[in-house]
Amino acid sequence: MRALRRFRLNVLWSTRRRPLSTTTNFSLSKNNLPSLAEAKYVTELLNHDPSQDPIIPSYRVLDELGNLLTTKQEYHLDPHAVVEMYKTMAEVEAIDHIFMQSQRHGRISFYMQNSGEEGLQVGSAAALSERDHIFSQYRELGVFLWRGFDMQQVAHQCFSNVHDLGKGRQMPMHFGSHKLNMYTISSPLATQLPQASGVAYVLKRRRENACVACYFGDGAASEGDFHAALNFAATLECPVIFFCRNNGWAISTPTDEQYRGDGILSRAAGYGMRGIRVDGNDMLAVFEATKAARNYAVTQSRPIIIEAMTYRRGHHSSSDDSNSYRETEELQWWRDNNDPVSRVRRYLESQQLWDSDQEADLRQSMKKKVKKCMSSAERAQKPPVEALFTDVYAEMPKRLEEQQQDLKRHLKKYASNYDTKDFHVSP
Repeated sequence: MRALRRFRLNVLWSTRRRPLSTTTNFSLSKNNLPSLAEAKYVTELLNHDPSQDPIIPSYRVLDELGNLLTTKQEYHLDPHAVVEMYKTMAEVEAIDHIFMQSQRHGRISFYMQNSGEEGLQVGSAAALSERDHIFSQYRELGVFLWRGFDMQQVAHQCFSNVHDLGKGRQMPMHFGSHKLNMYTISSPLATQLPQASGVAYVLKRRRENACVACYFGDGAASEGDFHAALNFAATLECPVIFFCRNNGWAISTPTDEQYRGDGILSRAAGYGMRGIRVDGNDMLAVFEATKAARNYAVTQSRPIIIEAMTYRRGHHSSSDDSNSYRETEELQWWRDNNDPVSRVRRYLESQQLWDSDQEADLRQSMKKKVKKCMSSAERAQKPPVEALFTDVYAEMPKRLEEQQQDLKRHLKKYASNYDTKDFHVSP
């Protein structure tokens, strides 16, 4: 039960009821950054032991039972907005359950669950502006839904049909939307981080009143791109929020095999960056933390890290079996004691904003909606074969034109060997 004890420690981090904190208390002006000329010298040899440093506390607004712990938030949500955020969390749950079953039945090829992380997804998305640009990893379904990437679009993408914005070229759950300022997800870990720094630099040069929000997991923080991205953002002073979903697992690798420091946030000081640690299972706390981070990034044109302490309750993906590397008791403990969806529901009920009848109606309607969207997406045709060759170059190179013609001749010659009736024919 080593893993269970380890993750209960994460709960202790998130139950520290201290004010919103940053990793540094010094001015981030250039004059105060360390340099050789300004170095301080001592005659006693110091061997700093980071294990003796206090653990950075996690900010929270609601406890595990949905009780309000503080009313001193700087950014308050309208009660009806909280209801809508809760509905989006329930939508994530409904999609997760039915789409994962559909993958097991062979209707879609792949799926990635979001169970246990619904609160940080919706809470952070609600705190951002539609002008902001978003780079996701692959476990941010709630962010997409809140921004306006609706359930039907999710289904189209997972079935890789003709209505998929990516034209069937991506794995399921790898969304993207130019209209919503949401960059297409890519499978390799951490590639989105330096890209986010670059886009944030562009926003700065254009003097736009916007920032970049870049999501990644604790595993991605072990990649080299993590260092490059944060160092670029810090030295170029880019308005970007690096949002780490520390859910305890990088596929099958637990956090105590990834790092020895105090999580991911402890690295912020090394880049001269500010940071916030927040209870990732507390949607209201995540909303406020992200609002504060966005305000700092936009007004100061500086990067900031948010580390949301949470727990991945589902498998890493439909290709993973997490039962092979963690105990079922561990999963049950998190489901029973620290569920972000139940926490918000209990809060709403305590505020007389929700009841059992509304809950039953919501769950039933969501289930019907998911099934309807899946059925529609499954019946749609596949993208046209020509889509294999387009959207890379403004003008198609001659070599691609030749390959396209070769494919057409091949399909025509061996038409009896290929069933193409399900593919859309371009006009």
